[in-house]
Amino acid sequence: MARRLTLPGERPDDPPLFGRIGIVGLGLVGGSIALAARRCWPRSLVIGVDRNDVLERAMVRHATDVAADDLGMLRECELVVLAAPVRDNARVLAELADHVPGHAVVTDVGSTKREIVAAARALPARLSFVGGHPLAGAARSGIEHASPDIFAGRPWLLVPGEAGDAAALERVAAFASALGAVPQVTSAAAHDRLMAYLSHLPQLAASAMMHVIGEEVGEEGLALSGRGLADTTRLASSPAHVWQDICATNADEIGPALDRLIAALQELRDGLTDQETVSRAFGSAGTWRARMPDASRPGP
Repeated sequence: MARRLTLPGERPDDPPLFGRIGIVGLGLVGGSIALAARRCWPRSLVIGVDRNDVLERAMVRHATDVAADDLGMLRECELVVLAAPVRDNARVLAELADHVPGHAVVTDVGSTKREIVAAARALPARLSFVGGHPLAGAARSGIEHASPDIFAGRPWLLVPGEAGDAAALERVAAFASALGAVPQVTSAAAHDRLMAYLSHLPQLAASAMMHVIGEEVGEEGLALSGRGLADTTRLASSPAHVWQDICATNADEIGPALDRLIAALQELRDGLTDQETVSRAFGSAGTWRARMPDASRPGP
């Protein structure tokens, strides 16, 4: 299980934790980190790296001080945040030593951790890696939906690199805390199993359910749908390109989670006319739903 780190948040007039912050990938999470960092540390320089079309939208939002499509702009960064899709992060990580010649802390925000932590073994000692995953977001992606407030009160899971750099871990934890999140430390294996159930299974279930419903009732049928279907399938708007990497890098944990769901659905399928079966499923679901700490907040 994750171990909570209690660190004080920082005020805008505090000395910056990092003077130069590079963020590779200015989507929902990367853009939100950029906006929050600029608000938290006005004296820091926030550098965003992405495609030119994304950078243009980011500059409209005033998300970065500097925008570039070249990793060379990360040269003097003290913190590099990898906020692209999971396997894009791994590709950037492999190139990072060529672009950052000095000492720096490197972290990511991906939804799977074992592959990126393993890839970080190849980094030179001057680049200290700490895996990260803020459990905050929204169904819609892109810098247009970024907000500096999405991390407030949300967990930010941290996975120490295999080098075990305690100082780097504390600095990334302080960074997350200053953005309003609640940093917690866990292992890569524990993270990936937990996310298979908390994030990946709900996403795939919502997408599959929306696919089936849409195929069966069509647009005319959907015109009759209510709030319940909209709430249940909110995640179905998530972009496929992000989830392709997540599924590929956590297939061994997502597979058993899907098997567990399929078994529960099959039990309901076989017991539709059995009041005890239906009651047991609804009773268990209601009990666990009531134990969620804040079901009204969007999660990962």
